[in-house]
Parts: sequence; structure tokens; C-alpha cells
Amino acid sequence: MGPRCLAIAAFAAVAFFVMAPAIGQQGPLATRQAEALAAYDRALGDFKSILAERRRQIEAKQPLPNLPGQAIYLARVAVISSYKDLTDAMPSRIGRPNKFEIPPAYFDADIEPLIDEYSKLFDIMEAPPAGAQDSATPFKDVVDLAVAIARAKGLAPAHAEAAGRISLGLFFAETNGKQNVRNGRSNTYMGSFQTGPSEDRNGRRKWEAIKPEIAAADPGLNARDDKEEARARGTDHRFNHWTNVRDGLMNAHADVFREIPGIVKTLPDPIDQMKLFELIQIVPTPTRSALKSGDLLNYRVSSPTIMKHLRNNSIFAFGQADRARTSASFREILAAMWLFNRKFEKAMAKYAEIKPR
Repeated sequence: MGPRCLAIAAFAAVAFFVMAPAIGQQGPLATRQAEALAAYDRALGDFKSILAERRRQIEAKQPLPNLPGQAIYLARVAVISSYKDLTDAMPSRIGRPNKFEIPPAYFDADIEPLIDEYSKLFDIMEAPPAGAQDSATPFKDVVDLAVAIARAKGLAPAHAEAAGRISLGLFFAETNGKQNVRNGRSNTYMGSFQTGPSEDRNGRRKWEAIKPEIAAADPGLNARDDKEEARARGTDHRFNHWTNVRDGLMNAHADVFREIPGIVKTLPDPIDQMKLFELIQIVPTPTRSALKSGDLLNYRVSSPTIMKHLRNNSIFAFGQADRARTSASFREILAAMWLFNRKFEKAMAKYAEIKPR
């Protein structure tokens, strides 16, 4: 073999040893990408299937299963989760923004029509029962009640208005601003503020305790309350918009209204304020503990039960990396509540229409 042939052979040997590790590294990556793509395709197919099945059942007026929204909710979670796993494996699959303001790494904008159908089905499954007592001013009711309660708890006008704005956010977070709805995923939580029977009773008791102060400060609102209380007599108070909002606020949120002056300093963004009060709804005990800690944003939760509750409410619910979390600070929890952003933006726009002058 001549010198030139020896040189070529030596180069080829070096090239082989340099390239061999790279080839070995590409194999597992390609496998992971193929598995992630197959998982997403399966999840997407399952989502389309359950949406079509539920639509057929509704249009044929067939009996629906117990908790008819749970299966399509879990199918939607699987789609978003598997897409996040796919984009983790193949960042090139991250596409354009979507109208739902879901981070593009979690959602393919091409399937927006499926989420529209998902929402339409929930509107049907969660329609108010016959006899539900609507309000002609549902958004104003939420603000008026929250402001009155906050004033009775000793808040200055500006902070009472913040309570009204935050509470309107809760209405959108719980029901997308729809009054007297049922719940496709629960047989317990119902109404405009999605309360259970015991929560509704507890809120009602607390309201009775402060009602004299409310009456003295705002006779007009008190008269409206008397009218709605009489209207709801003998019925489930959760399906009278006024009484459910009133009792829901009194049950979970009224005592925390006192913390609003400190909350707005720590969380100047109104949407973050709404997120924190929604956490009072979802995981009340650790949220109250975080507020008392003096270091709200760095307060960390690690209870498996709490993490499960967060995931069940679309927080750290999507993708293997998020679901593998065993703990989180409140700073991280607030950042992970991106699925609530659009709802709270709608609440902010509505509040701008009706805010106290």
C-alpha cells in the first residue's frame, strides 16, 4: 500500500472512531422521537373519537354516562401532554401561536377546531337545570357583592375594588363567566362559583353574621339580597346566581380579602392576584399558609395530595417533565397557571366595562 493509500486508510479509521459515538447517540434520540410522535397520534385519535362519541350521544338524545365530561377532559389533557413530550423530543414541532394563548410548545394550533368542539360539548353538558334563577346583571352582581363584603371586612375603597376585580376573575375561572351551570366532571360542585352543598351552607352562615353591617353600609344591596333570598327559598341556593356567588365568596375568600393590601404589593399584576385567589379555591390550606409565611412566592409545597389537586386543575398537568414534579414554590405555581390567563384577561375586560365609577 502506497503512502497516499495509507493516509486515506488512517483518515478513514479516525473518522470512524469520531463518528461512531455520534451515530450511537442518534439512535436513542430517533427512537424517542418516534415514540413521542406515535403517542401524540394515539392521543389525538382518542380525543377525536371521544368528542365524536359524545356528540352522537347528545344529538341522538341518548343517556350520557355519569360525569360525561371527565372522559373528554382526560383526553384533552392527554393531547396537550403528549404534544409537550413531542416538542421536548423534537423542538422543530413547536409551531405558531394559537387563539387559546396556550404556549405553542404544548399545543398545535392546527387542532383549534377540536377545542372549540370540546367547549361546545361542555356548554351542553353543563347547561343550568330547569328552574335555575338567573340574574340580568351577573357580572355586576359579583363585583357588588365582593366590594360590599370587603368593605365589611374593613378594606379601604381602593382595596375593596380590587376584591371586586379579583372575584370577577374567579367567576371566569370557575365557569367562564356562565351563571348557574352544572359540572360535567363532578356531582358535587355546582353553580356560578362551583360550590359543594357544605361550602354553600357554610358561606350562608357567614353571610348571616355580617349581614347587619352590610345592611347599614349599603341598604340597596341588602334589599337586593332580601329579594334573592326570598326567591331562592325552598330551592338549591347554588342555582340562584346571587346567593351562590355570595355564599361562595363568604365560604372561601372573604377572610382572605383582609390580606389584599399585602397581596397587591407582592403581586402587582392583577392577573397574578386572581391566580392566587383561585388557588384559595383549589388548594386553600397551603395557600393560606403561604400568605402567613411572610415569603409568599418562595413558599414551597411538596405534599403528593396537593400536587395531585394542582394537576387535577390544569397546573403541572401536561407532559412528563411537569407531571414528574414532586414540589413547587408559589412563584412556580403561578407561572404554571397559564391555562387561566385567557379567562382572567376576559374578566379584566369585563371589569373595565362595569367597574365602580
